Amino acid sequence: MFKRALVAALLLFACTRTTLPVSSPPQFQVVAHDPFAGLDRVTVTGDELQGRLAWNLWSGDNAGFWDWLSRNGFGTADLLKVVTSPREERFQTYGITNQPNYKRAAKPDQYGLLIDEPIDAAHDFDRGLDANTWGRSTGIAGLRLFPNPDFDPAKWDVRRYYDDPAYYTNRTLARPYRVGMACSFCHIGPNPLNPPANVNEPQWENLSDTIGAQYFKVSAVFGNGMGEDSFVYQILASNRPGTLDTSFIATDHLNNSGTMNALFEIPGRLDVAVDEELRGGALSLRGVSRTERTPHVLKDGSDSAGFNAALSRVYVNIGESWQEWIRHFNPLLGGRPQSPIPVAAAQKQSPHWNWSETHAPLVAKYFIRVAQPMHLRDAPGGGAYLTASDATLLRGKLAFARHCASCHSSKHPPAGIDADTPAGVQWFETAVQRPDFLDRNFLSSEKRYPVSVIRTNATRALATNATRGHIWDNFSSETYKSLPSAGSIEVWNPYTNANETFALPQGGPGYYRPPSLISVWATAPYLHNNAIGMTTADYSVAGRMRAFEDGMQKLLWPEKRDGEKSIWRTSAKSYITVPPSYIPSYLRSLADPTSGNLRIGPIPKGTPVNLLANADLERSPIALASLAAKIGMTLLDIDRRKLSDADATALMRKDLAPLLWKASKCPDLIEDKGHTFGANMSDEEKRALIEFLKTM
Repeated sequence: MFKRALVAALLLFACTRTTLPVSSPPQFQVVAHDPFAGLDRVTVTGDELQGRLAWNLWSGDNAGFWDWLSRNGFGTADLLKVVTSPREERFQTYGITNQPNYKRAAKPDQYGLLIDEPIDAAHDFDRGLDANTWGRSTGIAGLRLFPNPDFDPAKWDVRRYYDDPAYYTNRTLARPYRVGMACSFCHIGPNPLNPPANVNEPQWENLSDTIGAQYFKVSAVFGNGMGEDSFVYQILASNRPGTLDTSFIATDHLNNSGTMNALFEIPGRLDVAVDEELRGGALSLRGVSRTERTPHVLKDGSDSAGFNAALSRVYVNIGESWQEWIRHFNPLLGGRPQSPIPVAAAQKQSPHWNWSETHAPLVAKYFIRVAQPMHLRDAPGGGAYLTASDATLLRGKLAFARHCASCHSSKHPPAGIDADTPAGVQWFETAVQRPDFLDRNFLSSEKRYPVSVIRTNATRALATNATRGHIWDNFSSETYKSLPSAGSIEVWNPYTNANETFALPQGGPGYYRPPSLISVWATAPYLHNNAIGMTTADYSVAGRMRAFEDGMQKLLWPEKRDGEKSIWRTSAKSYITVPPSYIPSYLRSLADPTSGNLRIGPIPKGTPVNLLANADLERSPIALASLAAKIGMTLLDIDRRKLSDADATALMRKDLAPLLWKASKCPDLIEDKGHTFGANMSDEEKRALIEFLKTM
């Protein structure tokens, strides 16, 4: 998040890194009962139950990381404020999911904090759960509460914690609790087949932990308390609901948000997973061989050391084994080269890592059991949307076979028949008419396709964290690291009003794996960044179908898209604000005398966010210093002359934009571009295809 606050990064050089001593190995306790009875309307036992618990409850030691970040994140990412927010407003404010059978506390605790409590003793979720292993309930699904060993009650002022920025942005402030994050925090949401009557008071059977957190608002959760005048807020707000930049902590200097994945049909996915070669540190992962069958969970196909390895990496990415993790990059800011987090080191030093790694296969078993397709026909009132005639459905099936199936079917022609040849299309035309075509069909090919062919926004495809020598090196295959360049793409430059050619790097980046179309009726908007289709908070079947229809109209009729209007631009004049406790002594004279903050800006309203956010901070020191000087002089000139937004934009266009464009890791700014396959179909074929997609 603050990583992209470019000018601050250049002025501060690097984030101050705090490394706490590793605590003595804890004794983790298992749970024999299922506290999530009813979730996904599926009963699980044995290994599947342990997988459910690991996915929904286990946060490892990441509560320590999120506490560290609340003190070292420049005033961002305070999860305790989310936990103590009004329960009845959480979905509307944050897009997150409340834990069933809890209520807002009747009175504050001993520290003045209102933390949800069970509706009665019979519904105490934490009965039978070891608090040291699992924490205790926050009233929010996926967030767990732990005591803070650094807390000093004598220094605590709850009123100032909510009302005084000088107090709550002070990096020495220790909060009473630490908040741990389970994986499900970003994957649980209203169940499309059984939506809750009151979204803030669901029952477990109203929820799914595989549908993805489709309504999650990153700017609200991780930027609570910020306003539009903060450029950090502007960066966070560029993440559409239901999307998150998975490299926002271990920065790759790209603002590359992607959807919080829905998980479906794991057996069908494994059917089409391909073998990839592992070398180096990846061979330390438990149970792997030199050749590993690999489904690609991340959008760019970079997690390529096997399904269990991908699950293990997720835990580290949300803060597990964090004392080791943050040694390999500058959290949030970047500005220095990354180094790989060694799997062998995590195995040696972190009992939490070892617990997660041994439980990853159990999480996989859980997904195989519960991550089933959600059919519109099974949703309340869903039949009212399935009225197409057999003739229309046949036409839609044939359109799918001709225009979609080569990428969006895991059932493919036999060896010797290329899916993209006339013979391959003929095979699909026959196969799609069989009654079992959708059975165990992942509706994706799991291949990597060049972004130069897909032509969607390239930023997510150019992520570099899993490339050779970077943070996730041990979780990517040699196959991935040896990928050739995907060629070049055309990007539109809003400052010259012209398309320009951008060469794509080699060594992994530049590719997308196609998303599954399973339950596509329930997962709008579309593309990897939710850029196509309306954004809505209506989780009802009717609301999902409105979003589906709108997304499909824009997907198949590209002329209905926003085009240049889809560029993420700042919604107001904004500044990069550095709280007093983060300002080095040599810059304190530049701070505002009233607030004590260092304010850098203004950045004019309407500035493309990614013009700044995608600047490469790992360039040569000389080039970086030159860019920093130019940015600083231009923004100071805007501030000194009190220029209007229009005049400030004109100055940036002349003096700064060309330099930022040249320094960008990805100057591709239009978000809803590309994926025009099938756009040349007749309107009747497109409508028939939409009717067939409803049945998936």
